[in-house]
Amino acid sequence: MTGMVRSLIAGNWKMNGLKSSLQEAQKTTEMLKDFPDEADCLICPPSTLIVPMKEAAGDRLMVGGQSCHPEAAGAFTGDLSAEILADAGASYVIVGHSERRSEHGERSAYVQEQAHACLRAGIAPIICVGESYAQRERGETKDTVMRILRKSLPTLTENETLVVAYEPLWAIGTGLVPSSDEIAEVHGVIRSLLVELYQDRGNDIRILYGGSMKPGNAAEILAIENVNGGLIGGASLKADDFMAIYAAAVA
Repeated sequence: MTGMVRSLIAGNWKMNGLKSSLQEAQKTTEMLKDFPDEADCLICPPSTLIVPMKEAAGDRLMVGGQSCHPEAAGAFTGDLSAEILADAGASYVIVGHSERRSEHGERSAYVQEQAHACLRAGIAPIICVGESYAQRERGETKDTVMRILRKSLPTLTENETLVVAYEPLWAIGTGLVPSSDEIAEVHGVIRSLLVELYQDRGNDIRILYGGSMKPGNAAEILAIENVNGGLIGGASLKADDFMAIYAAAVA
């Protein structure tokens, strides 16, 4: 964690969760009461659970979406706009996740449009970026991250904000994690780009780490410079694991 930037611990449930899963969100809400209010907590469930989760969540658990269409409305069967997600209670929307980029062909220009759509709807995009194992092995991590992120970031007005999540593709769901030095290096170049594009405001934009963060490694990762929280996958599905990571953020 860095300076006075408030950490964000965000859970991405991906395509997991039925109505019965709301008990985990309710448990998270109750467990949050045992911790100081020194970091933000967010769950991005499947869209079918946004409304009931928002109703079940207390003041300290925010709810978000996992993707959105760039348009506000129209003949886009099966898609959800940022406006629809905001109306349902979403405060954040994940855009550019590697699974969306690879499985749905969402390129950086499209991700930038999604980010602008979020901002127009009054919610913050969480813009994901990361490198493949092959790119890492070729020593292209920093160049890849900078290239993708530069094409994905939107312009910001004075009152708008966003979040960046660094997710090394080869670490997602594998249990593999970059070294602390590797994470610090990538988060450092992301911070430099944010300052280049947004001047001093770039120092206040949160940069999350998203690659197999778990209760056992959260404290070490969250202590790294320019790591302002985590984008958590599998470990966010159980309140006990998720709150163990949150505990590391407020320790």
